[in-house]
Amino acid sequence: MTTHHVEPDRSVRLNCFHAGHLKRIDKVAILGGGLLGGSLALRLTGELPCSLWARREETVAEALSVGIDGATTDFEQAVSGADLIVLSVPVGAMPLLVDRLIESGLGTEALVTDVGSVKRMVHDTVGHALAGAGIRFMGGHPMAGSESRGVASARADLFRGAACLLTDDQEVGEPWRSVLEDFWKDVGCHVHWMAADAHDRLVARISHFPHVMAAATAAVALENPEDAGFGGGGLRDTTRVAGGDAAMWREILLENREAVSAAIRSAIESLGDVLDLIEQDDHEAVEAWLSKAQALHAAGRVASNVPRIKKDE
Repeated sequence: MTTHHVEPDRSVRLNCFHAGHLKRIDKVAILGGGLLGGSLALRLTGELPCSLWARREETVAEALSVGIDGATTDFEQAVSGADLIVLSVPVGAMPLLVDRLIESGLGTEALVTDVGSVKRMVHDTVGHALAGAGIRFMGGHPMAGSESRGVASARADLFRGAACLLTDDQEVGEPWRSVLEDFWKDVGCHVHWMAADAHDRLVARISHFPHVMAAATAAVALENPEDAGFGGGGLRDTTRVAGGDAAMWREILLENREAVSAAIRSAIESLGDVLDLIEQDDHEAVEAWLSKAQALHAAGRVASNVPRIKKDE
């Protein structure tokens, strides 16, 4: 088995005690042994006490093999003493995991967060259940990942330079907002706060919809897979994320179906426009359509290189 154990960047050290916040993170429990959970555990290794819980013994063995010493199948052991719990399982699996978390007797001083790709559903289910038990929840979504999956593909540098979108629809407030923000900044992310609905609309456009388009491009361009041998970098770039796990992406698209559907309808309208222009042999209009996209792409490249750390709803 090929592993991807990358040593953490020690130039970015975790500093999870901030006197002004009057709140200290002494232990992090990560529940779920996938790529994100494993990469976060690797990043914390040697910096902060951390446990990684996984349901399967095979996953724990893989986690141990890449250097995650706190990996275990013992749920109670994993969460014992933790004051930050990170849910790193599919969104649909979170409610049952939260029930188990509440039954474990998790203290009300703990903070629970997640790394899920949608936020409205998580706040309505997980956030509501935890609030009923007197436990704080704020949502998190580090915009990091790859087509690879599983803890065997974990990388300690996965979050370096990534955006992390945080939500506080349960209105937990300070000092917990600053604690969670500083945690992700220390891990290597730049942080932006927003409401759950705004998050879901944003990621539908910039993450979920592009995956749909990559899959659609693969379905059309690679109708005959052997034709890929004649393609260049453009084909590889535009279809790359179509190689992601289909079951995981099925859940993401359906969980965020309203916002994703709106983005797809906009794409259908745009494709219809350029189809009409091409069929009309309108050279100037086709060039204008492409030039507009070119300008948006250039502006997006500039924006993507400017870290943003904001606190606004």
